Amino acid sequence: MMDQQTSRNPAVTDQSLNPFNIYDPSRRVEMVPGVWRQMLAAGNGAMVVRIDVLRGSQVPMHTHPHEQIGHLVSGRATLKVGDTAVELKPNDGYAIPSNVPHGVVDCREDSVFVDVFSPPREEYRQETIGSTG
Repeated sequence: MMDQQTSRNPAVTDQSLNPFNIYDPSRRVEMVPGVWRQMLAAGNGAMVVRIDVLRGSQVPMHTHPHEQIGHLVSGRATLKVGDTAVELKPNDGYAIPSNVPHGVVDCREDSVFVDVFSPPREEYRQETIGSTG
């Protein structure tokens, strides 16, 4: 059935043949001390990334051309977007437009963020690991 769907939809890529990515914390990548990322899923137009930030760590202010939309899954952290800083609690969300400076300026508790980047950040792309049945 998957082959029939693939042949009918030219937008489906080879990555769609294995649409699952099983979370494995040993695959995370340290971005800066105390901050790790792991790609959870990616398509042609968007990518989902988990970011783990240890208490007391920071994500330096930075910009990128990707739109970034996400939420804090657990913990407490202060996210600064442009000139505005807000302390986030679990389930608080944010939307960061392209090229706007942003970063985690204070992390009061170990925190987990889930971010969606559009378009995908190619430098974050990891091979998917899925279940074959």
